[in-house]
This record gives sequence, C-alpha cells and structure tokens, in this order.
Amino acid sequence: LLQMINTGVLVLVVLFQPELRRGLDQIGRSRWLKYLFGVKKGDVAGERMVRELVAALVNLSRRRVGALVVIERETGLSDVLASGTRLDAEISAPLIENIFEPNTPLHDGAVVICQGRITAAACILQLSEDSSISRELGTRHRAAIGISESTDALVLIVSEETGTISVAREGRLTRYLDAKSLTALLTDQFLKPEKSAIGKIRDLNQRHKEAGNEK
Repeated sequence: LLQMINTGVLVLVVLFQPELRRGLDQIGRSRWLKYLFGVKKGDVAGERMVRELVAALVNLSRRRVGALVVIERETGLSDVLASGTRLDAEISAPLIENIFEPNTPLHDGAVVICQGRITAAACILQLSEDSSISRELGTRHRAAIGISESTDALVLIVSEETGTISVAREGRLTRYLDAKSLTALLTDQFLKPEKSAIGKIRDLNQRHKEAGNEK
C-alpha cells in the first residue's frame, strides 16, 4: 500500500505537470502577494523599449509582415529560449523589422525580450488548447495566447493577413491596437511599477510629517 501511495504521487505529478505549473505560477502572480511584497509589474522597463517596439510593430503592420514578440516578466522563459537562436542585442525597431522580414533565417517563430534586451529569435511556442478561440485566428495568435496562459509574459502580435496589432496577456487577446493605444498599454505595464504596502505606508507617513511641519 505504501509503495502504491508513493508511486501514485509520482504518477500524479507527471500526469498533471502542466496544470501544477500553471497553478503555482498563478499563486506567484497573485495580486495579494504583489500588494504585500511590492513585486514589480515587469523586469523590462524603459521609454526607449516602448518607443522602439511601437515603431517596429506599426511599420510591420503597415507592410502586413507577421510578427510575434514575447516580453518576459516574472516567470522565466528558459524553455522557450532554448528552442530558438540566442541573441544579445539592444532593442531597436530596425533590428526587429529585419528579424521578421520574410524569407530570412529567423523570421519564423517568436522574438523573446528579457531584461530589456532581445535575447532570442525564432523561438517555438506551444499553441493554446482553448477550443473557444476564434477559427479566424492562426497559429501565431494561438501561440501567443498559449504562452500567456502558462506564464505572465506579455505577447505582441502582428497579423500577416490583416496587419492587425494584438496583445496577449493572461490568456486573453486584445486586438485592433494602434500606435497610441499600444504605447499606452506598454507604458502602463512597464513604466508604472506597483508600490508595495510598505511603500504606501511610508508615503502616508511622509505626508503626515510634511503636514505637521507646515503647521
């Protein structure tokens, strides 16, 4: 009986590995944990990154060149990085456009950005198994939704057929973005980190202190 129990636990872990990983990831991304401990919204931040990404996606959209950009946040993407070609380059619109140019070695797959740099290209993503996804969406969008379901990555997509810019996060897809809305979304995600509860208390104490000095 003890052997069956020990073996059964191992079998359950193997069988439900994706579900367990997803559940632990959801716990790690809990809003309560972020509120208490001040976990930042993302490791990648900077006005230059936002500006270059928006410029690249708008240009690709205008020419209807498909693109898939994954931005790492709290959840590591080592498995995804291992499936592609390693790079270590600054984020720039011309480089991103050149990577996704049709008939080039790295155009097929996803570009992954980690710590504010283009870390890999031509990465393979697992497709979402959600049956409710519209049939008009191709593998690029399904891959974006899939990686956003299992991690907290933010994924940018340009449709090759329509040139539509979309964003996938937390398993949901936001479509029909333009330069203005995309800039606002990226700015909110990467340039406005959440404050911890301790930080908020300090700000409140500082305000009371300043009010007391004025009196």
